[in-house]
Amino acid sequence: MKLNLKKPIVFFDLETTGINIAKDRIVEISILKILPNGNKESKTWLVNPEMEIPKEVTEIHGIDNEKVVTEPTFNELASEVSKLIEGCDLAGFNSNRFDIPLLAEEMMRAGIDFSMKDRLAIDVQTIFHKKEQRTLTAGYKFYCDKDLTDAHSAEADTNATYEILLAQIEKYDDLENNMETLNEFSHHKKRADMAGFVLFDEDENEIFSFGKYKGRKVVDVFKENKGYFNWMSNADFPLYTKKVLKEIMDKMQGKNHSLEDLQNKFNKKL
Repeated sequence: MKLNLKKPIVFFDLETTGINIAKDRIVEISILKILPNGNKESKTWLVNPEMEIPKEVTEIHGIDNEKVVTEPTFNELASEVSKLIEGCDLAGFNSNRFDIPLLAEEMMRAGIDFSMKDRLAIDVQTIFHKKEQRTLTAGYKFYCDKDLTDAHSAEADTNATYEILLAQIEKYDDLENNMETLNEFSHHKKRADMAGFVLFDEDENEIFSFGKYKGRKVVDVFKENKGYFNWMSNADFPLYTKKVLKEIMDKMQGKNHSLEDLQNKFNKKL
């Protein structure tokens, strides 16, 4: 079985200090790049998160503070990671809800712009849950008849995810072997910001998914409550969410600013 690719796809997995996209950091990243001709390229890094790794998190993935203290920070790795995934679609297990938003956050913290506008996102967990309702370990056993003995190792999880997707395509006749179909099937609701704070409605308008303006168009809220954009820009939301909101505001005002303004705001908060 071979994926039907129009351009490279990157399977990746992150081990982190926690699950807060706006605050937590990467401690390990593993990338498996699949080229349209079937060739593969893989890379795994341990990462110094520049913050304490909680004991309860270490108990899950086995990475403690001592293990990463001499490893490069993500700022030091960001350019290499960005180059490796450039022009690629992205895939992972629960990647649409967690790994992609957190990767975007780390990239933007490092001053590297990140966008999903020209990428497709294949979430193997979403396909799995829509079809079978299982976890990664169970999914690996179900689809590949293999035991995931090294679960919560980024490299093991990344390779298992790739194998599961191949098995899913082979198993389900209605799951076409093309990235556009898999991208569409990987989403429950279409997100504008990946973290899920801003969604698209049926007419492709950005709407809020939370709070007192849940279901309201972003442009209508910004017109009605001019301070809401400023509040979100300074509150504890992911940088990619803020970038999306800034692009909407700039479009409303006929402006076009770079990532530098957003990065400066983030640096002032440190």
